[in-house]
Amino acid sequence: MVRIRLARAGAKKKPFYRIVAADKRFKRDGRFLEKLGTYNPLTKQLDINKESIEKWLSTGASASESVTKLLIKEGFDLKLTFTPKEKTKKEEAKVEAKAEEKEEAKEDVAPEAEAE
Repeated sequence: MVRIRLARAGAKKKPFYRIVAADKRFKRDGRFLEKLGTYNPLTKQLDINKESIEKWLSTGASASESVTKLLIKEGFDLKLTFTPKEKTKKEEAKVEAKAEEKEEAKEDVAPEAEAE
């Protein structure tokens, strides 16, 4: 599956990103299929090739979360193309445990309020 994502470049403490179309299995800064633009987070400068991005999106590529945010700022309508990460069982268990703790905390506070 093809993914439009950021590939880091630049020096230490001076990040610079290329927006690339790459196979999902390739490394972050590794091989890519096509360079689609650049993003400099220090100056917030974004240069993109709209035709190439539209071509990849129309062929079924999905954009990463960070690229989706950048493209929405540029005027793309990407609400349907972004697929969020699936939560693992551990993450789901943590969310459930936190919800239970909140419920218990509410129950503990309620009897104290009634006693007063």
